[in-house]
Amino acid sequence: MTRAAAEHYERILAANYTWMLGGDLAPIAAGQGELLTGLGVAPTATSALAVDLGCGPGNQSLALAGLGFGRVLAVDTSRILLAELAEHAAGLPAIEPVYGDIRKVLPELAAPGEVAAVVCMGDTLTHLSTKDDVSALLAEIAQALATGGRLVVTYRDLTETLHGIDRFIPIRSTDDRVFTCFLEYPDDDTVLVHDLLHVHDGTGWTQHVGSYPKLRIAPTWLAERCRDVGLTVEHNRTGARGLQVLAARKD
Repeated sequence: MTRAAAEHYERILAANYTWMLGGDLAPIAAGQGELLTGLGVAPTATSALAVDLGCGPGNQSLALAGLGFGRVLAVDTSRILLAELAEHAAGLPAIEPVYGDIRKVLPELAAPGEVAAVVCMGDTLTHLSTKDDVSALLAEIAQALATGGRLVVTYRDLTETLHGIDRFIPIRSTDDRVFTCFLEYPDDDTVLVHDLLHVHDGTGWTQHVGSYPKLRIAPTWLAERCRDVGLTVEHNRTGARGLQVLAARKD
């Protein structure tokens, strides 16, 4: 994750992340479990270890534990989100919060061929600094996966350049919070995301603003990079909430 993205999460996004998703993590985790099951994610004959890269408050980690993985390593750079994850995972010893950068931590967490599933969901992949980082991470994932293990990635395809008022995107609004983002396109590989959060404290509104870069990753490009590292792409299409869903298997 870029430093700008990590700082932006700590200042604005982390404390509001679950609210942005709808406020109730249980149905979100259940939906993620259904998605992962439909993509063939399950413990293999040799491994019940899963790694959740960019776990956030625990949507995918909770789903993976529910699918029977005996150990789920939940990685994130936000201590705020990891603390929330620990609360949601109370009573689930399979889930282990890990503070770390997804670009550096995987070789330290698992031996080659040890992992049954790696998930990198909710736009996490676009937070990396460069496309070279994406390629390098995919190579590490391919090495970590056991035979028959699966990778699932979800992210927003930002390759289309929006213009005018189409660059203003409403995220969520309630009586006490309104969240909107605005997009700029500094180059072919990057979108600059400006977040505007208005919070009502009972007497008045306070504005919180910040920005950070995201990568523009084309679905065909990501599928090709998966094949480059020896993964078989089984699914690559747009899913719920407009997120691109890619699933690949290690043969």
